[in-house]
Amino acid sequence: MVTNKTIDPVAIDLGPIQIYWYAVMILTGAFIGLWLAVRESERHGLPKDTFFDLVSIGIPISIIFARAYYVIFKWGYYAEHPGEIIAIWEGGLAMHGVLIGAVLTVIVYAKMQDISFWKLADILAPSLILAQAIGRWGNFINQEAHGGPVTRGFLEGLYLPDFIINQMYIDGTYYHPTFLYESLWNFGGFIVLMSLRRVNLRRGELFLSYLIYYSIGRFFIEGMRTDSLMLTEQLRVAQVISVILIFAVMVGIWYRRKKGYSDIRYLDNAM
Repeated sequence: MVTNKTIDPVAIDLGPIQIYWYAVMILTGAFIGLWLAVRESERHGLPKDTFFDLVSIGIPISIIFARAYYVIFKWGYYAEHPGEIIAIWEGGLAMHGVLIGAVLTVIVYAKMQDISFWKLADILAPSLILAQAIGRWGNFINQEAHGGPVTRGFLEGLYLPDFIINQMYIDGTYYHPTFLYESLWNFGGFIVLMSLRRVNLRRGELFLSYLIYYSIGRFFIEGMRTDSLMLTEQLRVAQVISVILIFAVMVGIWYRRKKGYSDIRYLDNAM
């Protein structure tokens, strides 16, 4: 008989107040990303409070956009359960919604502070993908964002530790740990982006490389998931958005180079 001990989604129980691992993982990723961005911003001569201000505004806005994005594509359910719309501790934050909220925040902030949006976006790119890599472990603890059924033998064949295998045992079935696939992909992306900083790319292209890299991984991993937001019975929202992003970014890079909008380099200190 298989006995699997799973992780309690509640990290800290203070009676009337409960702190969920989902929130802990998201905030951990956000604060580590903030620390990296602040360190890098100092090299670029930006005011010390730039990313503290930006992240303090951007985190709540991005969470709102992430939840709104998810709820819109699941409206059939939430229309009948409106009380669950704000239950973000149970999961249901869409990464593409996070990106929309984050980009809009940076655009407005950059305009107000008279700083290049692309400069800020390039500095933030490695922090974003690292935060995503860490945040996916919140999905793991919530036993969501997983793939289709597999056998325990398959998971053991991946040389996964027991705590991951056990957490992938849901209602009597083992599932693909797609959270792990994406987390590892994103950690790899973090290493790639940190390496690209030394290449001194044209301004904006570090952030645009992040969008391409993330979208490629998300497209393939999304195809394995069982809880995708759907446009139609066959079209998954995240895959469609990923393809659009890859195409749009490639066109954008070509256009910016052709028009001379990206002549400044990443390591240049111009605002």
